[in-house]
Amino acid sequence: MQIIIDDRYKALCPAMEIGSIECRIANCPTPDALWAELTEASAQLASRYELLAINRRPAIAATRALYKALGKDPNRYRGASEALCRRIIRGLGLYRLTAAVDLINLLSVVTGYAISGIDADKVAGDRLTLSVGTAADEYYGIGRGRLNVEGLPMYRDAIGGIATPTSDEERIKIELGTTHLLININAFAPEEPMEQAIALAERLLRDYASATEIEIKTYRP
Repeated sequence: MQIIIDDRYKALCPAMEIGSIECRIANCPTPDALWAELTEASAQLASRYELLAINRRPAIAATRALYKALGKDPNRYRGASEALCRRIIRGLGLYRLTAAVDLINLLSVVTGYAISGIDADKVAGDRLTLSVGTAADEYYGIGRGRLNVEGLPMYRDAIGGIATPTSDEERIKIELGTTHLLININAFAPEEPMEQAIALAERLLRDYASATEIEIKTYRP
């Protein structure tokens, strides 16, 4: 899978970097060891940040700033990483899903980055373009119904939009039977070094999803 970044991002967030990880996996219900890691990372996050301070976490602040630059209200359309961190700080707990989904959630909690998790076998074509959503885009967020994606950073395949920092699209969602996974770590400004985020993702994929054929690429605008 190749990624092309719209030229607008050179001016909007010139320091951005995308870490892309494609692999084969054996997805399964979330193992206890992975859930323990996610629980510990959640406790550490809650001890470091108060609810109103999470917006100032560098990775989350960068996502919010990009939304504003594109004309999207980041308080109405929160990035998924911010929503996840807010839920943890409020003590609402997390849903235990599958290994592939929960290792992505763990990666998001640790790094703060906006992360897309995609069943790569459901992608149309072999190229994704990171562009910007429009009013004409018909997009159904996972568990959210139709989503107004106008002004959101958005990955498109040959058919249409498949991923935004707010929600990935129903068409490419990860399921228990997913065997071909694509993870895009979207750092709109740096917090944790990308190589560390990728190394953590690779370790989690090997430990909890029996990942093989791992291919790693990085992209800049």
